[in-house]
Amino acid sequence: MSKYLVNKFLFTIDRDHELTERYREDPAGTLAWWEAEEANRILNCVAAEKSTWLSFTDEERTALAAHDHITLFQLGAHPFLTLTLWIAMFERDFTEPLGMQLDYARKLSHLSQPYPDIAT
Repeated sequence: MSKYLVNKFLFTIDRDHELTERYREDPAGTLAWWEAEEANRILNCVAAEKSTWLSFTDEERTALAAHDHITLFQLGAHPFLTLTLWIAMFERDFTEPLGMQLDYARKLSHLSQPYPDIAT
């Protein structure tokens, strides 16, 4: 897994309201655009500074396009990054206070320690 790239995607999408909404409404399209245009951009550098080798695996693309935080967690994506992005995208869909967070945790409850390594 390219944990760095998955975490970079989650981080950059979560920090831009328009991208968060775009990803909520069109996950596959947003993912394809981001991988083509943003994946190799070096953060906090001039636009000309880019790498050329980063790309998602098919499994990562599938999980990101499906908003599948369980698979992302199992692949080693940082759970704080998925949680904060999922709150921004899906908390509004729940009427109960903390409903989204409880649902997020319930869907991960079948996992036990040791948890996947989240180091990048």
